[in-house]
Amino acid sequence: MPEKIIGILGGMGPEATVDLFYKIIKFTPAEKDQDHLRIIIDNNPKIPDRTAAILGKGEDPLPALQQSARNLEKAGADFIVIPCNTAHYFLPSIQESVNIPIINMIEETAKETKKRIPQIKKVGLLASIGVYKSEIYHQHFKKFNIEVISPQEKEKEEIMKVIYVIKAGDLSKRVKKSILKITQNLIDKGAETVVAGCTEIPLILKDGDVLVPIIDPTQVLASIAVQKAR
Repeated sequence: MPEKIIGILGGMGPEATVDLFYKIIKFTPAEKDQDHLRIIIDNNPKIPDRTAAILGKGEDPLPALQQSARNLEKAGADFIVIPCNTAHYFLPSIQESVNIPIINMIEETAKETKKRIPQIKKVGLLASIGVYKSEIYHQHFKKFNIEVISPQEKEKEEIMKVIYVIKAGDLSKRVKKSILKITQNLIDKGAETVVAGCTEIPLILKDGDVLVPIIDPTQVLASIAVQKAR
């Protein structure tokens, strides 16, 4: 069976796109260049802000998201992955614009969490305000009877600031410290694991940083992409 070509609809932000690309490489069993998978990346940082659009305060990113998906299809991708949690709010409409499948990172993260911790009842969610408002994680975790615990409103704003600071290239200890504090508050509320539900967050928050497992949706997506392509 021939290998499939992966299309990455990226640029939201570029570092998160690099992170997914790198994780796909790491998950691929390869001894030489030719063993690696063919990947087409449309790194389009010009896509309007997804959270601003969900909150009704910004330009609609959907046309740009659909255009990028069509670009990947035309370029020969067999399926698409999107390393941006908030963009998944627009997934049904992006999918309508192409004839190749788009893997749903949120759905795969819910499945993986249940698989990894079968008895789990509560997960903490670190995400953009757009993701909290759209409740895309709540919907998928609900299918497994898992409750999603969100931070307080003030903490959500703090996470949003952190996300933009990471996008600006600041991966310092100071930035990590504020995320760790919010993560710990989620654990105190009963979270048995914490989902790093914005692709910028795994750039600073790693599994092992706190006493509960950290689920990295980018890593879940990379693993699924490799399986599907091979």
